[in-house]
Amino acid sequence: MTRTLRIVTDGATDMPPGWANQYQINVLPLHVNFGDRSFTQGVNLLMEDFYNLVRQTRIIPKTSLPSPGQVIEFYRSIAERGDTILSLHITSKLSGTFATIQAAAQELKDEFHIFPVDTGAGSAAVGFMCREARRLDLAGFTPEQIVRRMERIREKITIIFTLDNLEFAHMNGRINALQNALSSLLNVKPIVVLRDGLLEMVNKVRTRQKALDHILSSVKEKIGDHPVYIAVVHAADLGTAQSLVERVRGMLNVKETIITDLAIPVAANLGPGAIGIVAIPADEE
Repeated sequence: MTRTLRIVTDGATDMPPGWANQYQINVLPLHVNFGDRSFTQGVNLLMEDFYNLVRQTRIIPKTSLPSPGQVIEFYRSIAERGDTILSLHITSKLSGTFATIQAAAQELKDEFHIFPVDTGAGSAAVGFMCREARRLDLAGFTPEQIVRRMERIREKITIIFTLDNLEFAHMNGRINALQNALSSLLNVKPIVVLRDGLLEMVNKVRTRQKALDHILSSVKEKIGDHPVYIAVVHAADLGTAQSLVERVRGMLNVKETIITDLAIPVAANLGPGAIGIVAIPADEE
């Protein structure tokens, strides 16, 4: 009997509402700790709750990695013995999740056929890759073929975004107080890109509008006229995300656009107002 390929990702992946059900994507729950209080993203902690808690407590939460035991328990809850599991996760250079997945896969090697995939990316890029994996599965591709396709897509992902302010980054210890004060005074908007699985600040501009213009021109320069799937990802700034989508559609050869909230692990570092563009090729063969 042919078994369904189980596709797994985690709570750091951004997807529109409904994708998980529509494409049968199993999401490993993400646990968030505010001091001694623990929450589960999407269960008893929604995005609006998250921002309110940070403002009230002035605490940046810690997101706890799943243990190998928790991953094993999760796999067993969504799959039957002998099933194949394709597990796609955030770049291993920014998170220890992938190492945990590998450890769990090794322990379960006699129970399931598990294919861990380091996407080299994050956010909506992983969401797009999960959906593509399901489409390939339904088209009859083998798990090995799907993994090879994911590896090719990984080399062509574009992720670029800007922060509205550095308050959250400062609270999280990512920058020092002097930098924070100076940046606030000058209204500096950092431009951050994903390169080789790592986040890198590549520029700073003075205004929000210039930052958005810079993001669009950078994506256009990299992608050209190649067909792409686009996600505009944002942290509590839906209005700007919607306007950015309209501009993207007028500049690029867009096959599809989606808008998603930034997942809590990313939003915790970047803060409200962070916004960016995720692009993956739509013509990968």
